[in-house]
Amino acid sequence: MTASRAKQADTADRRTKLIKLRLAGVPFGDQRILDLGYESRGHASKDFVRALKQHRDEEAAEVAIYRQQENERLDVLLEATWSQATTPSPIFNKDREIVGEEIDMRAVDTVLRLMDRRAKLNGLDMPVKAEVSGPGGGPVALTRVKMDELRNLINTAGDPDPDDEDPGEDEDVDDGDADDDSDD
Repeated sequence: MTASRAKQADTADRRTKLIKLRLAGVPFGDQRILDLGYESRGHASKDFVRALKQHRDEEAAEVAIYRQQENERLDVLLEATWSQATTPSPIFNKDREIVGEEIDMRAVDTVLRLMDRRAKLNGLDMPVKAEVSGPGGGPVALTRVKMDELRNLINTAGDPDPDDEDPGEDEDVDDGDADDDSDD
């Protein structure tokens, strides 16, 4: 059985006040929250969760309506450009004779952008998976390190062997060209 409109209004008012107090950092057991009509800290906490869930559900409904409207707009735009993107049009020479056919590539680009927008709007694209691995593709070793070890790692980042000199700085590299001294 649903609550009366007056009861629903009272609940909404109490929850609004509860949310404002929580935003101000007031703990659930504080007398100001209990004075709103809660029997205990636990009841206030549960009602707070209910209020957040209700707002989330209302927002989800609004998002669903927005998504539906956007999909309908995309349908209209896609319908308007689809035939241009899929049906070859004649190509004329200077004498207005047909010399071939081609698809309108701007229309194809428009269709692809509309399809991309729809995929993003509806979450159709698979998320990109990234995997971090250790040496040789194995697991990453997670160990505690001391601060000086961490600083050393940071300082040597990108230099796998700190004892190696940087090749190319002072060394001559043989590129196989025997005539290096010539000016071409």
